[in-house]
Amino acid sequence: MSAQITPYSLPQFTAKDYSSFFLAGALCCTVTHGAMTPIDVVKTRIQVDPALARSSLLKGARTIVASEGPSALLTGFGPTAVGYLVQGGAKFAGYEYWKKTFVNVVGGQENAVKYRTAIYLGAASVAEFFADILLTPLEATRIRLVSERGYASGLVTGFTRLASEGGLGALYAGFLPILCKQIPYAIGQFTVNEFCHELAYRSMSEETKRNLTATSKFGISLGSGITAGFAAAVLSQPADTLLSQINKGHGPKGSMTYRLTALAKQAGFKGLFAGLGPRMVMTAGLVSGQFLLYGWIKEALSAPPGIEIHKEGSAAA
Repeated sequence: MSAQITPYSLPQFTAKDYSSFFLAGALCCTVTHGAMTPIDVVKTRIQVDPALARSSLLKGARTIVASEGPSALLTGFGPTAVGYLVQGGAKFAGYEYWKKTFVNVVGGQENAVKYRTAIYLGAASVAEFFADILLTPLEATRIRLVSERGYASGLVTGFTRLASEGGLGALYAGFLPILCKQIPYAIGQFTVNEFCHELAYRSMSEETKRNLTATSKFGISLGSGITAGFAAAVLSQPADTLLSQINKGHGPKGSMTYRLTALAKQAGFKGLFAGLGPRMVMTAGLVSGQFLLYGWIKEALSAPPGIEIHKEGSAAA
């Protein structure tokens, strides 16, 4: 006779809880992505400008400042801040929602721990899919502003021009490649962060966990976030390069799948990973900063913690 699986006692998140998750995710993403705008400008230009293709982050920044002035490094700040405000809120709140949903579906502590990788992957992927519907038009505007100096004066004029010239098709031309970029990014961000925390806490006794100082908890969160950021950058780099190319108008005519395949062949393995170094630096800062800010903002809002299904303990709020 098989052993009975112990049912979960899952927290019943309210609409107010999810609104707190959304606000915390929105703020942590818009602050970190907005702060990283100069690095993202250089990274994007390295990807789309042949003259900068072999440049390092520092050299690329110097070249851009010398030819276009310091303000060029803030190009695209508006769509970056607004785009990741809505995307970040939807992604973090969505991850909390879908993780809870999938934990509830598998039922029981043993099953949730057993299938925790699938739960992390599924929750991150579904949350990111819906978040990208909000992000894609603003990301297209940002890339056009960065890659075509003088295209528009800012978010509103850039978005309006792109929409008037190409319609919905232009705004969502990068939807498939952005999914190919952002879903692996989210998988790396959330899944690796979860497992880094699990590894850190698994080696500790219960007494050690209870007596952890704020500094120790900060160190674990920071280290986990940096590691997750590196993973997110590597997993999503090829699609990030293709997204920049698509929004610049590169590639042959045809279906999006055909264009992506052609651009990937043209770029080759080395070309697809152009700008990886600067992007790893940027993403490590982004992801670690986001998790730290997300936790602090949730605490300030008196929001409940998310569900944990780490192997060393039972799933709990």
